[in-house]
Amino acid sequence: MSYIEKNIKELRKEIDEICSEIGRNPEEIQLIAVTKTVDHERINEAIGAGAKDIGENKVQEIMEKYDVVSNVNWHMIGHLQTNKVKYIIDKVKLIHSVDRMSLAEEINKRAKQHGKIMDVLVQVNVANEETKFGLASNEVFEFFEKIQALEYIRVKGLMTIAPYEENPEAVRKYFKMLKELFEEIKTKQFPRVEMKYLSMGMTNDFKVAIEEGANIIRVGTGIFGRRNYN
Repeated sequence: MSYIEKNIKELRKEIDEICSEIGRNPEEIQLIAVTKTVDHERINEAIGAGAKDIGENKVQEIMEKYDVVSNVNWHMIGHLQTNKVKYIIDKVKLIHSVDRMSLAEEINKRAKQHGKIMDVLVQVNVANEETKFGLASNEVFEFFEKIQALEYIRVKGLMTIAPYEENPEAVRKYFKMLKELFEEIKTKQFPRVEMKYLSMGMTNDFKVAIEEGANIIRVGTGIFGRRNYN
């Protein structure tokens, strides 16, 4: 068994155990393999080991890998510049990082040109970190009101990136806050919004995220090992 295959198998087992402890169905948890800096051979190895969804942080990496990686759903999980939407609008299943109206409008424009409805998540900066993108929690409802005018976007949920902490318990409160916001939005019944996905939790803290309601987790290091991002 290869290193990547072993990691995915162990990850699935851990997800099963977490869900068993808290009474959730592990099939509800969508695992996204984060492939930042990972070459296409190792991505294809992960797909062979059962990975169905991969997440990229950069448009350029999607462009470089798209034609040599197949049988997978692509997710844009990183900060997305407005002028690069046109390159991925026909390639990705879900954009996780919608955080401003200008980006939503560009996605809507490009989706209309391709005759498709683009599924997106709204990124929320729950911890109010200056180094992170995302809407502040108190900006979300106004944003959802504005986005109703966009016919070619469907909001499918929320995403956050928690602060990195050695002890994952330190970020539980942020996951809890996002889940509460998620549930509150559900009660408002916005026409073009379906609160289906809660994307939160990465290699270091996905256990806590699942316990607090995540149904999408984004794992890179836990599958591919540590990488040099320089």
